[in-house]
Amino acid sequence: MRVLVVGGSKGIGKACTELLLEQGCEVIVAARSNSEINHLPIEFIQLDVTKDLSELEDFDNLNGLIYCPGSINLKPFHRLSSEHFQQDLNVNLFGAIKTIQATLPALKKGNGSIVLFSTVAVSQGMTFHASVATSKGAIEGLTRSLASEYAPEIRVNAIAPSLTATPLAASLLSSEKKKEASEMRHPLKRIGKPADIASLAVHLVSENGSWITGQIIGVDGGMSRIR
Repeated sequence: MRVLVVGGSKGIGKACTELLLEQGCEVIVAARSNSEINHLPIEFIQLDVTKDLSELEDFDNLNGLIYCPGSINLKPFHRLSSEHFQQDLNVNLFGAIKTIQATLPALKKGNGSIVLFSTVAVSQGMTFHASVATSKGAIEGLTRSLASEYAPEIRVNAIAPSLTATPLAASLLSSEKKKEASEMRHPLKRIGKPADIASLAVHLVSENGSWITGQIIGVDGGMSRIR
């Protein structure tokens, strides 16, 4: 199985890369830097998803695409400018759109599966999440639309995590007090680990997930469903 992991050098993306390699997959990572994964047997493409993605048009075939870039831009609504919204849209939504459009011919040849990322904040309505929830809400709409349009050739799903211990979330977990408060907000009384999310992402791009498409799946310690 040949899988492209965009943003596969850190956090959840890195966990996906490592798990795919463990399962014997051929892995291509597209990211800004490979400093944390340069010891791994991967093909690496240096890439900024907010810029030109024409390099991704050269693949012959792909069996999977996992798009991991994201943002955590938490501010009161009155302090969010249109530029803040645009920044989140560029990374979370338009980066995903451009990546999918560039790799669509290869995914069609490989009967591919696409995994995108939303957030629990879309379904829950969380304070200070207006910008990121707007862009990730659009991801959920994109997921369902593309799943319908490209079935049965390509499957499209999204994962909606809650707070996960990644470099992106470091400022939210910068002290034991912050970490403990975050853990207590979840019914399972812990925050997520990158491996929690990666295990589902890899399942969805594999044959094991071959009857799953058009779904937004919460991996959130129970936050979206129970209290």
